[in-house]
Amino acid sequence: MKIHPVLAVAVMLAAVALGDGNVPPAGFTPLFNGKDLAGWWGTGGGNPKKFLSLTAEKQAEERAKALADIQKHWSVANGELINDGEGLYLTTEQEYGDFELFVEYKTVPLADSGIYLHGLPQVQIWDSTDKSKFELGADKGSGGLWNNSAGAPGKDPLVKADKPFGEWNKLHIIMVGENVTVTLNDKLVVDNARLENAFDKKEPLPKTGPIKLQTHGGEIRWRNIFIRQLPAKAR
Repeated sequence: MKIHPVLAVAVMLAAVALGDGNVPPAGFTPLFNGKDLAGWWGTGGGNPKKFLSLTAEKQAEERAKALADIQKHWSVANGELINDGEGLYLTTEQEYGDFELFVEYKTVPLADSGIYLHGLPQVQIWDSTDKSKFELGADKGSGGLWNNSAGAPGKDPLVKADKPFGEWNKLHIIMVGENVTVTLNDKLVVDNARLENAFDKKEPLPKTGPIKLQTHGGEIRWRNIFIRQLPAKAR
């Protein structure tokens, strides 16, 4: 599958050198301000339709619980978002349609994480050395659309591009419509593949939704989370 020509220039931006000060490239907006959890709340990994079906009163109750949960399991230090490997997934208050996203992460052995797009799973982040998960695909590396059907484009990354533990990994994600392109550490790992709706393969993706930082199984740190919304004409 060839990358969408409109996105060719954007993919080249994957080589942008990000610093450690949460300062976005030109045209991008930071999702994380480097100081606190402003602009974020918490959700689990279930179908977002369930929350949307609740009454306004019940939604407010769930939001209050979620904010208490993320304060317990998420923290900020030295310009980094830190999760202890437990609790709800950090979720943007704002929803996004087509976008380009930069994010850096650093993880530890046995941790398992990912980035939800439009509130749905996910760009996968593995411990690529964890042999117990090799049969799930961990040995192929991070960056793939792991919740896609077996054999579907994008499910497995095109190359293994993970850096060793202790080093920062840089993801560059472009989402246009239902299609996703991912580079990991400046290597193309998903080439304009459709992200399937993990909760109902027959349903299309929501046209908009939040970005979620999934984490469980071990500490993961995030920084330099920058987004640029793309106009509809990029479709």
